[in-house]
Amino acid sequence: MTMTDPVADMLTRIRNAVRVEKEQVRIPLSNLKLGISKALEREGYIHGFEVEPATPCSWIVMKLKYGPEGERIINHIQRNSKPGRRIYVGVDNVKPVLKGLGVSILSTSSGILSDREARKKHVGGELLCTIW
Repeated sequence: MTMTDPVADMLTRIRNAVRVEKEQVRIPLSNLKLGISKALEREGYIHGFEVEPATPCSWIVMKLKYGPEGERIINHIQRNSKPGRRIYVGVDNVKPVLKGLGVSILSTSSGILSDREARKKHVGGELLCTIW
């Protein structure tokens, strides 16, 4: 059975793992998911990730991050653009999430970037997800 929205599956896996306070989560590998993982690491929402090669499909093993007393760093993770309804934002419409406390991840012509990086590079693109 084919998956219609692999990015939503990735975000759901992360959301579920954070709720039960797992240390890591395994996600099937794709270039888009790898770019999202790199953006999450650059913004400080995860400790890091590794690519685990396997025969039928490789995996991304993401190390989740929690606060000093076990509080969640990722409180909310939401898919914005969907396969049936793509959401694109221009360079002038890339706004900060929660006045800078959260982050949006965009697919741009310069790669997968956070909203801060997109504003700095002065590019817009498809709004993939929002995290805070």
